Amino acid sequence: MTQLKPLMASYYLDVLIHWVFVVVILLISLKLKPLESQKLNNPRLMQAHAALEAWTHCMTSDPNKITSTWSGPNVCNYTGIYCAPAPDDSTIFTVAGIDLKNANISGSLPEDLGLLTDLDFFHINSNRFTGPLPKNFTKLAYLYELDISFNQFSGPFPQVVLAIPSLRYLDIRFNNFAGDVPSSLFDLKLDALFINNNKFQFSLPQNFGNSPVSVMILSNNDIKGSIPSSVAKMKDTLNEIIISNTGLTGPLPQEIGYLDKVTVFDVSFNRLEGELPGTMQGMKSLEQLVLKHNNFSGVVPTGICMLPKLKHFDCSNNYFHGPFPKCPFIKRKHNRGKCMGF
Repeated sequence: MTQLKPLMASYYLDVLIHWVFVVVILLISLKLKPLESQKLNNPRLMQAHAALEAWTHCMTSDPNKITSTWSGPNVCNYTGIYCAPAPDDSTIFTVAGIDLKNANISGSLPEDLGLLTDLDFFHINSNRFTGPLPKNFTKLAYLYELDISFNQFSGPFPQVVLAIPSLRYLDIRFNNFAGDVPSSLFDLKLDALFINNNKFQFSLPQNFGNSPVSVMILSNNDIKGSIPSSVAKMKDTLNEIIISNTGLTGPLPQEIGYLDKVTVFDVSFNRLEGELPGTMQGMKSLEQLVLKHNNFSGVVPTGICMLPKLKHFDCSNNYFHGPFPKCPFIKRKHNRGKCMGF
């Protein structure tokens, strides 16, 4: 699978702006600890204490003792918990973020986490959490980033994420979610969507192109059917799309050529067929084009070699015929630009 490159232009800017905000939260949480009177009389921190205490009861293993500091009412001193002034009242301190990534904690998530109504980010990637997501996550009105990747969550697609109004970054990859993916997912105002490496079985809906994401990875799921023509509607925002090893069929739509901001396009290891659209010469920002291990046929359009930024082109293990167009800007010593027909 193509390695995901650094996010480009617009997404970089959005992420940078948001992480400046996150860093501010972290600095505030370190420098402006609430006074003892605020701790004792602050209903939001009291709610947070109740939520985190309930969570510790749902943890079955914490080998690195990350939560050993989770004792007493001052939740702002807990490891992995970040406090800041509340978004609706700067005079009140509240829990603004949770970051427990790479902690190797096992357990589940209690409904009590819905008490953390001011959360901006929730990062628990690379742990061993199981079960579903709490339904009370719908109460997290300010949640911007949700990263539960590399865990052992299971069950159907977590419908609760569809009702989090401020969500912009959704990462649920490398879990055990299964079944259908609701079409309404592609109507969310997300900046990034990662649902790869689960056990989903679905088709790309006609509203697929409604998604305003800059990065989307759907790989290593079971996806029936083809890429809908509505993909053209993503032309103003999409930078990287990877749908490898999913079982996609049919030809690439002509509308793919409208994606003139896409830098990475990877649909390798599928059952796509037919000729490559001549419109692909319009993908002028393309840097990585990975089409290997499909059933494409015909002649590779010469326009692909005219793409000014193309650095990696792999269309091997297809049924192309005829002379392969010369792409002088591709370094063949790295086996780039090679098309092997059967």
